[in-house]
Amino acid sequence: MMHNSISNDGVNMTEKLYYQDVFLKEFSATVQSVRERNGKIEIVLDQTAFYPEGGGQLADSGWLKLSDGSMIGVLDVQEEEGEIRHTISTQEQIQEGTEITGIINWDLRFDHMQQHSGEHIVSGMICSAFDCNNVGFHMGEDIVTIDYDTRISFEQILEIEAKANEYIWEDHEFVELWPSEEELKQMEYRSKKELEGDVRITSFPGADSCACCGTHVASSGQVGMVKFLSAKNFREGTRLELLCGKRAFDYLSMNYTENKAVAVKLSTSEQNTSEYVGKLLEDHLKERTAAQIAEEELLKKWAANFPEGEKIFVIEDWMSPKQARQLADLAADQCQMVAVFAKKGDGYQYSVIARNTDISAFIKEMNQVLNGRGGGRDGFAQGSVNVRRKQIAAYLSEQGFRNMSEAE
Repeated sequence: MMHNSISNDGVNMTEKLYYQDVFLKEFSATVQSVRERNGKIEIVLDQTAFYPEGGGQLADSGWLKLSDGSMIGVLDVQEEEGEIRHTISTQEQIQEGTEITGIINWDLRFDHMQQHSGEHIVSGMICSAFDCNNVGFHMGEDIVTIDYDTRISFEQILEIEAKANEYIWEDHEFVELWPSEEELKQMEYRSKKELEGDVRITSFPGADSCACCGTHVASSGQVGMVKFLSAKNFREGTRLELLCGKRAFDYLSMNYTENKAVAVKLSTSEQNTSEYVGKLLEDHLKERTAAQIAEEELLKKWAANFPEGEKIFVIEDWMSPKQARQLADLAADQCQMVAVFAKKGDGYQYSVIARNTDISAFIKEMNQVLNGRGGGRDGFAQGSVNVRRKQIAAYLSEQGFRNMSEAE
């Protein structure tokens, strides 16, 4: 049940501590209001370091510590109608006037700062190099996606990646500005829409200047690194997948570990796996082609021994559905009807062929008797039955088919 002290519908202005000190991990605040909305408990504080979702950046999470030492989870933060609303895990002991200590989930926050700052650096360079616009940005839990309104190849993106990483390692200072209306008119900066009121300009000098409400690192070196995963055509432009900071490091570490494991299995070096695997695939393709040729010859010889003008069936557990179709097709010119069954799971997959014959009635009856499904036309049908081998053989024998299975 909610506490009695629920705020009215007036807007409670919250002081945004995350703009004053982006590295503030703990802060003190007073609860201004407590509301229940859509089955969730939301509170508004007089000041907060929790960043609300916005500008493509995900919301912070963390905890509220009460005077008795108990902890309440902060699950989501949204800015709506001028208020910063914190969704919390429980309303127990929370009411208007409650003094709390907010604790930021710093690992998550710093990850967001790295992703957002890395995106700014690469977007500034891409927009400058290709005279395009960033028209979409989404920071997912795993990857960052960015959309541009021009076509860019992955090779071109890798050139930007190298340039961006060099800029990052030079450790340029991040600059935040709140220009006046007149100052803003004289400035060059990226923005996806027309802006009104107070505008925050975030800048990595020499790489990017952009109107942005998100949180950023103090200098480019704290981004660590950037790594592009893909560049795909999207609508009339390009969609990029990007990793920054620890995400990029974890991804590259995972790839190295996997590549090293493959190299050990192949008894080669980590630098050689691609070449080695390519040779293996080439050899495998040659061997598979030779095996297919030999297999086709065996199937031809087998089919040639089937009695002419008779109805025959074959049931083989070793045979693949593709081989069943091939055998049925090879024998169909000399046999009245051919039914071949290949083991698949708990049942069998079939191919039935009778040249220039309507076999739909036969297939319908067979499916009913053998718990099957499937069909076809023009003298060919395929499907599956869910019975044992002996039941298939017994039914077809009753229908006048001759058993030509190798196992018989």
